[in-house]
Amino acid sequence: MTVTVKIPTPLRGLTGQQDKVAADGDNIAGVIDALDALHPGMKDRLCDEDGALRHFVNIYVNGEDVRYMSGIDTAVTDGDELSIVPAVAGGA
Repeated sequence: MTVTVKIPTPLRGLTGQQDKVAADGDNIAGVIDALDALHPGMKDRLCDEDGALRHFVNIYVNGEDVRYMSGIDTAVTDGDELSIVPAVAGGA
């Protein structure tokens, strides 16, 4: 399945400043592996040593947070849109 992945500004250095890229995969894990093959270093930024999503990374499939679905095993279908959203902290 080919999906469109929206790339946040902090990760665009890995994609040649592209804000959207296409990647293949049957689930989130497969898409992340495909992204890493096309844009080395992406998986290290998104996943921890055990392959789980890092705590500060949120991924949405068509606007739905994968943490409330099947996590990294969430299935994707052709034409889905994934959004990578790094958690934002701050304020006083």
